[in-house]
Amino acid sequence: MTLSQRTSGINADSITAVDVHVHAMSFDQKTPEKTEGDSTFNQSASKYFGADVASKGWEVLGSYYRERKMAAVIFSVDEQLSGAPFIGNDKVVEIAAKDRDVLLPFASINPHRGAAAVEEARRLIQGGSICGFKFHPPLQEFFANDRLAYPLYEVIAESGLPALFHTGHSGIGTRVRGGGGVRQKYGNPIYLDDVAVDFPDMPIIMAHPSFPWQDEAISVCLHKPQVYIDLSGWSPKYFSPTLIQYANTLLKDKMLFGSDFPVITPDRWIKDFEAIAIKDEVRPMIMKENAVRLFQLRRHD
Repeated sequence: MTLSQRTSGINADSITAVDVHVHAMSFDQKTPEKTEGDSTFNQSASKYFGADVASKGWEVLGSYYRERKMAAVIFSVDEQLSGAPFIGNDKVVEIAAKDRDVLLPFASINPHRGAAAVEEARRLIQGGSICGFKFHPPLQEFFANDRLAYPLYEVIAESGLPALFHTGHSGIGTRVRGGGGVRQKYGNPIYLDDVAVDFPDMPIIMAHPSFPWQDEAISVCLHKPQVYIDLSGWSPKYFSPTLIQYANTLLKDKMLFGSDFPVITPDRWIKDFEAIAIKDEVRPMIMKENAVRLFQLRRHD
């Protein structure tokens, strides 16, 4: 099944934007401490982003984005380091299935799971619903070019689906004792240069402005044709002048809108984006058109 067939439920002409970075969080409305509690994720996200991450969950995603006439890429992260619950890839598929007009499900599989990881990737791809894969090297504790992940990349590359990688500083673990065990070295985007060489037909999205390695991310994105940058996880008011310069020029067709919901909402991100010096003709490319092309979204028949 092609990517365009997997994303066919979304009509590009009916939406104004595509948020490519949305966490499908799980929590108990009455007793949120049973799931999020005082995890490294909850502590650091609340301090760093100023967000109550236990206040919004996957139950609202479809209606939330439909009200805004947006589509959204949703995922949960397969990791144990932060203490944030992994709701499972099948649950992500189930959530998106109810709102196929606005939600694109991405799977997350920890490469350390070895053969079981490859088998799960094959099963999910064959299921026909998954539209891509999400990796978080700092939380999953691997360098993106580590050969342990290559069997998993091979399966993804065969499918033609995109892979989204966290890059740069980790808000998770920030200001928590010992950084919550999160090692930031795994977030350096330069390791994705090897992945882009070895899997030239696998679309790669580098998530977030890659502080403190922004220049490395720009270089990889500029050099490798299948590499994109999503601008999630930071308020645009903190974007570096270099990032804005390339977003307006050489990389205007490779920048993607992403919020990092629920820690940053699309409403807040867009408000701050409107205040920075992005060219009028570039704004719709970042907000929607680049993602429409990448995810092969259909237009009106």
